[in-house]
Amino acid sequence: MFSFSKRIIDFSLSVLIVICLSPVLLLLCLLIKMDSPGPILFKQKRIGKYKKNFNILKFRTMKIDTPNDMPTHLLKKPDFYITRTGKFLRKTSLDELPQLFNILKGEMSIIGPRPALWNQYDLIAEREKYKANDILPGLTGLAQVSGRDELAIEVKARIDGEYVEKKSAVLDFKIFFRTVFSVLKSDGVKEGTNQNKKNY
Repeated sequence: MFSFSKRIIDFSLSVLIVICLSPVLLLLCLLIKMDSPGPILFKQKRIGKYKKNFNILKFRTMKIDTPNDMPTHLLKKPDFYITRTGKFLRKTSLDELPQLFNILKGEMSIIGPRPALWNQYDLIAEREKYKANDILPGLTGLAQVSGRDELAIEVKARIDGEYVEKKSAVLDFKIFFRTVFSVLKSDGVKEGTNQNKKNY
């Protein structure tokens, strides 16, 4: 019953947000195109429910010659690859907005573990211990509001498992509003250094 009502809320809220933010989305598309050559959207293979692959959508924040499927913190010079508009998008998390369309397609939920890169084998394996690979990944999640990029993989997976065990409408509501405040303060995001881990 919870899964069914969660899907209805996910779909309805995503449609509402897309409609309300449509002028902002169009403006961001224009800024991205003006800033650097390349597509507006960035697609990347991620791990979804039951470890099924899907293509996550983001606004492109990096140059088109950036190595693909590599976490930003592993790049030798991450600042060199991030565009001017991209720095703003990543700091404000606005680059994540296209994932609303992943939610509409049923590939993601608003609340859930953030989808791992297909080659983040250590994180995927840790999540398997807590059945965190068996639910839809989310636009935001409990780990995101509990430290975000600052958390070690083992801790992140354990918190994802805590969400699986305790998931409820009330918990989703709390995570959603904690996310809003975290984004406004840019909590846990470290851009432009070797500590930058904003890869999911």
